[in-house]
Amino acid sequence: MSKLLYSATMSLDGFIAGVDGDMSWLSDLLVRSNSEVDDLMSNIGALLVGKTTFAGDDPNAGTDDEGAFGGQWHGPTIVLTHHPDEAPGDPDLTFTTDLSTAVLAAKQAANGKYVNVLGASVAKQCLEAQLLDEILVLVAPILLGDGVRLFEHAGGTRIKLEAIDPDRTGPLSLWYRVAR
Repeated sequence: MSKLLYSATMSLDGFIAGVDGDMSWLSDLLVRSNSEVDDLMSNIGALLVGKTTFAGDDPNAGTDDEGAFGGQWHGPTIVLTHHPDEAPGDPDLTFTTDLSTAVLAAKQAANGKYVNVLGASVAKQCLEAQLLDEILVLVAPILLGDGVRLFEHAGGTRIKLEAIDPDRTGPLSLWYRVAR
C-alpha cells in the first residue's frame, strides 16, 4: 500500500518558501546529486501537489532543471485545486477538487510506492485528515525570516512524530558559521 510522504527543503528558521512563495533561495543550495534525494526519487510513484506549489515560483524555470526535484521527476502528478479549469494535455497530470479523491488517485498512480506530498497547505490538509504517514525535511543552511512555514496551525497544536531511523532519535544538532 502506498504511503503519503511530505518532503520539503526547509530553511533553518522553518520556511519552505520565502515571501510570496519565492523559491530563488534554493538555486544556490540545490545540488544536482544528493544521495538522499536520489534514493527518495527511486521510491516515489506519484506526486500530490497543491495548486500554489504547482503553479508557483520555480528557481529553475526556463531551464532543463525546471519542475519537481530539479526537473528529475517524470510521472503521475495529482494537483489538488479549487479551480481545475486547466486543460492539461499531459497524461501524467490530473487536477482534482477534493482531498479524498486526490489521495485515492495518487495512491493508485503510485502503485505501492510513495505518494510525495509537495506544498504546505496540502500537507496540512493530509495531517488534519490523518492521511499523512511520514515527513522528510532537508534543512538548508539559510535563514529566510519570513515566508511559507513547513507547518503552521493557528493557535498552535502538537503532532507527535516518531523517528523512522532509530539511530536518529531526539533533537537534531545543526551548527553553522554565519557567512560574511
